[in-house]
Amino acid sequence: MTATGTAAASRPLVPDRRALFPEPELPDAKALIAEGQALAKLHRVGPCPFLAAYGVASEAEFKRRAAAEKKVTLHAQIGYRDPARSRQAWAEIAERVAKAGHAVHRYGICLDQNMGYPAARRAGMPRGTGMILHGAEDFVALTRGAPVAPHYGDFMLGLPAALENTEAALAAGATSIGNLGQYFTYRLPLWDDEVFTTAETVKAIALIAAQPVEVLVHSNLDDGFVALFTDMASALGAVLLERDIVEGLLGATSSHCFGHTFSDPLTRLAFQHALAEANPNPGTMIYGNTVSYRDEPSVSYAGLASYLMADIVSQRIRPSGHAINPVPVTETLRIPDIDEIVDAQLFANRLIERSEGWMPMLDTAKAAAIGADIVAGGRRFHARVRQGLANAGVDLENPLEFLLALRRIGPKRLEEWFGPGAEDRDRPRGRRPVVPATTLVELETQGGAIAAALDPAQRRALEAASLRACVATTDVHEYGKILLESTLRPIGIEIIDAGINADPAAVVAAARQGGADCIALSTFNGFALHYVEMLRTEMEKARLDIPIFIGGRLNQVPDGSNTSLPVDVAAQIAERGAVVCRKVEDLLDGLARLAGAPGRR
Repeated sequence: MTATGTAAASRPLVPDRRALFPEPELPDAKALIAEGQALAKLHRVGPCPFLAAYGVASEAEFKRRAAAEKKVTLHAQIGYRDPARSRQAWAEIAERVAKAGHAVHRYGICLDQNMGYPAARRAGMPRGTGMILHGAEDFVALTRGAPVAPHYGDFMLGLPAALENTEAALAAGATSIGNLGQYFTYRLPLWDDEVFTTAETVKAIALIAAQPVEVLVHSNLDDGFVALFTDMASALGAVLLERDIVEGLLGATSSHCFGHTFSDPLTRLAFQHALAEANPNPGTMIYGNTVSYRDEPSVSYAGLASYLMADIVSQRIRPSGHAINPVPVTETLRIPDIDEIVDAQLFANRLIERSEGWMPMLDTAKAAAIGADIVAGGRRFHARVRQGLANAGVDLENPLEFLLALRRIGPKRLEEWFGPGAEDRDRPRGRRPVVPATTLVELETQGGAIAAALDPAQRRALEAASLRACVATTDVHEYGKILLESTLRPIGIEIIDAGINADPAAVVAAARQGGADCIALSTFNGFALHYVEMLRTEMEKARLDIPIFIGGRLNQVPDGSNTSLPVDVAAQIAERGAVVCRKVEDLLDGLARLAGAPGRR
């Protein structure tokens, strides 16, 4: 069976039902839904200062009111490991912004990946730099500090602890809970039970749908399929697929966030138009385009102003309820402190005021036309995926099967098989994008430029060496890995793909099987030192003696820290025998030395 909507006989075969679901039996979806609905008698949306201050039953009600008034609302992110420090930030940021005559309307809480594991299994599981809350009482205590809507996003829905974390968030008065996007692409280290994770997610969404007030099921598209799609139309199609499941099958309200990977202002505005067309429900927030940030604050401020103005304009022209998100420019270096969050909020409010003078000058017809193309392509992708899954024997009336099939096929194959663009064998995924995804293109271009800038002699030496690099990420972020691969391939280095959020044992196994000359790691989430220690242990067990190169955010929160902020651990990583790479060029220098090493194989 070939992919629906394509004529090429060369298309890879879509797996049949047995390949997608090798388990002898899957859980009964109807029973899971009934269990979630029954829990609504015990777990309901509790009170919180935000709902009381604005006189609303839910954040969705507040968002619709703000959209009707064309009011631009603001989102801030709080990311401290210590709950007490986070409670302080909750109150202080809101108070200081209010004194300046403005308001923060919602907070996103940076929970640690450890929160994704069931509470009974968290001890001994990997953790990063985020916060760990122990039970509903911690959730409630956090949100009582100020009249700001609590947004419990990452490491909730879509992960093994989906149900218990949702119960706790509801108790804290949260009426926006996510992040369903993570379900499709995230994998917790040392956890492989996809069926359990899917079942808990179905129960959690059923619980949300059964609430007496409207609760938004949040999905950050950039954490799901979008980061790996080459076509923005595919991203819009993913929105429609999620709505099929969340709304059509489970009866909840879906809400979408985007922004990390949308660096071009025109297509950012166009996608906002398309998303408003595809999903009329209030949006959660438009996340900051932090991919455009650099280590130099001046460069990052330019990126901040650029994406914020596009988002402000979008909410003035076609209000969708999305809160704008001014991310502090220090985000690329470390977790921002309270002063930096306040500074970014005040910056954004001043930009909102200044945007009044921009509106008469703007002609958004081109953005609207691009948005229409995205919608049309998205609907094609949506229809093709549904038909392809049905042909493969997936029951599209069963939310557990629908979710599990999408996850197991994955974004790359979904776009290859069902993408909306015309076939083109010379393009990634074998298709010409309807509207290219700008960030993926930028990363690939950046990698190619780094390779092209190599000293000719060094490049010849690397090409002649025929090196093999086992490439992986220590966490769920793939952008660094994409940059690495885009740099290494043009200079003849073979990539052994060990994946994202790869367990150390799996990396070692992939490196051994592929005959790797080195391991190249990209890291982001404050887990670098601990990961290298575990990797070294696995390499010693396997008697694998090859270099480890690691780059990215090389930080970690010290044990016993009273600031909750991470510190640079590059020196400690180097002491463990890994080669620290502050930039991709450092990796290339290391590979050049490796290429010249006698007896390399």
